Amino acid sequence: MRPIPLGRLSPVVRLSLPVSALRADERLRGIALILGATVLFSTSDVAAKYVQQTMPMIEVAWVRYVVFTLVAVLPAWRGGATVLRTRRPGQQVLRGMAILLSALFFLEGLQFLPLADAAAINFVSPLLITLLAMPVLGERIGLARWIALLVGLSGALLAAQPGSAAFQPAAAFPLLSALAWAFAMVLTRRFAATERPLATLFWTAASGLVVLTLLLPFDMRWPTPHELALCVMIGLVASGGQWLVVLAYRLAPASWLAPFSYLQLIWSTTYGYLVFGAVPSAATIAGAVVIAGSGLYTVSRVRART
Repeated sequence: MRPIPLGRLSPVVRLSLPVSALRADERLRGIALILGATVLFSTSDVAAKYVQQTMPMIEVAWVRYVVFTLVAVLPAWRGGATVLRTRRPGQQVLRGMAILLSALFFLEGLQFLPLADAAAINFVSPLLITLLAMPVLGERIGLARWIALLVGLSGALLAAQPGSAAFQPAAAFPLLSALAWAFAMVLTRRFAATERPLATLFWTAASGLVVLTLLLPFDMRWPTPHELALCVMIGLVASGGQWLVVLAYRLAPASWLAPFSYLQLIWSTTYGYLVFGAVPSAATIAGAVVIAGSGLYTVSRVRART
């Protein structure tokens, strides 16, 4: 019997496959997934910055995680509760706490910093992912990829042009967010071979929701229908981004995917112009070109190897 091409399998069946069943050349698909995730995360960040002008941060995060948990549980109706079981509950909870801390630190930073400054500082995460991938995952990082990573980082700083506002104590929030995110992504790659993506999403959502529910009474008020709709939208979009990230890290090494996180700055700059009227400068455009060049170089390296 001829094997069924992976592209013809249903999404639920593909999510249940072990990473060894996926083709080696699917790391290019992993890059495409991480690019999609950057678009969704930028959308979520801009909407969160907008709604936090009138709503408490913890409440925004809580509604987001309620939606996140519902999205993670829905596939269990079709595949059964077994798809949510994990062999590593401790590591799953640890990953969930890292994702939650990353979100809370970044949301807190948005209350004090311009979006471009917070994004620029937060973009040390790809470098941190690469650094952690070596001792934790045993990944080998060649000189060419180090150069691509550093070029992408320089492009992000050039595009964002951090002003004086970025160099205040509040800058620690996006830095801590980047560190927590890098730790979570390395954990994602570490147990990708044994854990189902659906299980990872559920444990991330559920563990974060428990913590936020305990914090909610200390920082909440009744939202307007408009605010609630925005928070639900943030939850749906952020959940989609988390889903794409988990899938991407099953298909490609962490050090390969890290440089493509810089592209999120391009989407954030675009949203900033459309929502807040922030006109991108010549430096922003130049930085975007540098970022795109770094990403295209990494894609060419992937194609050469596969």
